[in-house]
Amino acid sequence: MEKNAYEIAKSRYAELGVNTDDALNKLKKIPVSIHTWQLDDVIGFEVENAGKISAGLTSTGDHTGRAENIEQYRADLEKVLSLVPGPNKKVSLQSNEGDYKGKLADKNDMSKSHFNSWIDWAKANKIGLDMSPSIYSHRYVKDGYSLSSSEKFISDYWIEYCKKNREISSYIGEKTGISNICNIWIPDGSKDITPARYEHRQILKQSLDEIYKVKYPKEFLIDTVESKLFGIGFEFYNTGSLEFYLAYAMYKKIGLTLDTGHFHQSEVASDKLTAILPFLDDIVLHLSRGLRWDSDHVTILSDELIAIMQEIARADAFDKVHLGTDYFDASINRVGALATGARAVCKAILFALLESTKAIMDAEAQGDYFTRLALMEDLKSMPYGDVWNYYCKINNTPSDFEWIKEASIYEKEVLLKRK
Repeated sequence: MEKNAYEIAKSRYAELGVNTDDALNKLKKIPVSIHTWQLDDVIGFEVENAGKISAGLTSTGDHTGRAENIEQYRADLEKVLSLVPGPNKKVSLQSNEGDYKGKLADKNDMSKSHFNSWIDWAKANKIGLDMSPSIYSHRYVKDGYSLSSSEKFISDYWIEYCKKNREISSYIGEKTGISNICNIWIPDGSKDITPARYEHRQILKQSLDEIYKVKYPKEFLIDTVESKLFGIGFEFYNTGSLEFYLAYAMYKKIGLTLDTGHFHQSEVASDKLTAILPFLDDIVLHLSRGLRWDSDHVTILSDELIAIMQEIARADAFDKVHLGTDYFDASINRVGALATGARAVCKAILFALLESTKAIMDAEAQGDYFTRLALMEDLKSMPYGDVWNYYCKINNTPSDFEWIKEASIYEKEVLLKRK
């Protein structure tokens, strides 16, 4: 059935000058990094009976099935991977999710050995890994500051932590043979008016300069920094703003991460991409869905998600833009939530690859703006869903609607039996 529907869709797209086989071949080569913290509410495995997250973060809801150990965590991830089509997938960890067995006395006691089992797991599942420092829920996120703290012992602590993260990330990239993205985000800022913004940003620059002193091969490690407009508890300003990190990324020649939930509601990441692409070699997208604030709702196939992928495809920049999901909504089935977001990202990529870009660009070059607009509108009703379901079939992944049944069965048989 999927094959017949695909052949009809293929013929229709061919009339517009689009080769669906080529689009599917491109899609399977574009990696999507699936975040993991949806499964445990970003609590991690450093210590036993870890509490709730804090320092600018929150996870809403308490749905049954949160992974409480690394074995459950990986089993859930394997189920997610089986529900997302395509061979080129990655999994994104935070460093508090290492194999610590609940016995890490201090964050800076982490070592490469704590990630050997993750490396083995990644190889067995034929995927890559990303890993970022977890700078929150800690006594040294003090008065709203970590790397930008004016108390030197605090900033020094986090400098050492980020150095270890980069070393371990490079090690993971070397052992897996796939570049590991180490993304630094900090919850630093102020809840109300402060005259010390410049002071803290100077300290942050100095901290980052120290962190990035050691250079690692890019085939093992891609460094990025991530901005945010505001967070819970630092509504007035965020030390690591977009302007700060964009300037720093260009200054240090590292990557920049744009989280689609980290901007004002009137801003969109799709409009920022081509403004940044000429100047940076690496841009990471954390694809989230903020409703009224950075609420980390599950990524869906929205107009903005499609617009993001169209901008990347039109610029032929999938080699420079690294795609990943990022949200933690604890009010629904966590495995289903991860699969929903990752499938939406893959669908948006496919939608963009199936665009008859040449015809649209030709119309624009000729000043025929009616045809430009009309073509983009009519493409919305093309049978891209039939192409998508065929892609699922050839990758031995359940198609639309079928995957929902599998996620629901897993929840009933596994997740709901947990505490």
